[in-house]
Amino acid sequence: MSGQLLLIDALNLIRRIYAVDSNQNKGSDEQMIITCCARVAHACEKLIKITQASHAIAVFDGDKSWRYHYYQHYKSSRAPMPATLQNALDKFKHAIEQTGMVVFTPLNDEADDIIATLAHKMADNQLCSTIVSTDKGFLPSLNNYINVYDYFKKEYLDHAAIEKRFGVQQSRLIDFWAMAGDKTNDIPGVKGIGSKTAIEIISKHADITQATEDETLSPAVRKKLAAGMTDYITSKHLVALRTDINLGFSLKQLRLN
Repeated sequence: MSGQLLLIDALNLIRRIYAVDSNQNKGSDEQMIITCCARVAHACEKLIKITQASHAIAVFDGDKSWRYHYYQHYKSSRAPMPATLQNALDKFKHAIEQTGMVVFTPLNDEADDIIATLAHKMADNQLCSTIVSTDKGFLPSLNNYINVYDYFKKEYLDHAAIEKRFGVQQSRLIDFWAMAGDKTNDIPGVKGIGSKTAIEIISKHADITQATEDETLSPAVRKKLAAGMTDYITSKHLVALRTDINLGFSLKQLRLN
């Protein structure tokens, strides 16, 4: 295989477009879904052109992934998908397939892990891919072969933008989220450690476990770290995307029709 692989986080794209269309909807739900499907398909066609992709796939989430079994509170406070959207997912999948793009829904895995696996397989073979998503979880994967593109801001993410947004280097994002937590996904982090303290600790330590012995940190912070190390390890597993999912298909099968 040669060329550029386009990897679309399908529900991320659909839900963002649906949110705008549903707020502006003045007709029936059926007509709104038709319009929304057309907008999603148009977005996919634009993304193929923008990335000059030779291969492409739109990935949906499977049922409860390993994270739900590993940590019972994972995404527990997240609002369910609107019924109108849930019932129309097959229509969205068909609309995307009409662009010539492969649509894939795993049995149990999350789209993020599937996309990360594909992107890293490409990178291992010195081939380029572009991930299209506003999900920050993809940012640790950014490298010379893996790009991340925000369709709604019309921009590629880079290391400077990441450091400006989070206050840490891209290579330390997983440590940062594991320590400070991630409320959007109900990932606990270390209790009592916020973003500011997490940034301070990360700037001083490549190995977070060493921070519990750092006397330049306040006794209160060291105590919180020692007490929260189990949650830190749990959180680190949750925020890190897997890159070893057994896909069941080859990259060659993703060539655009």
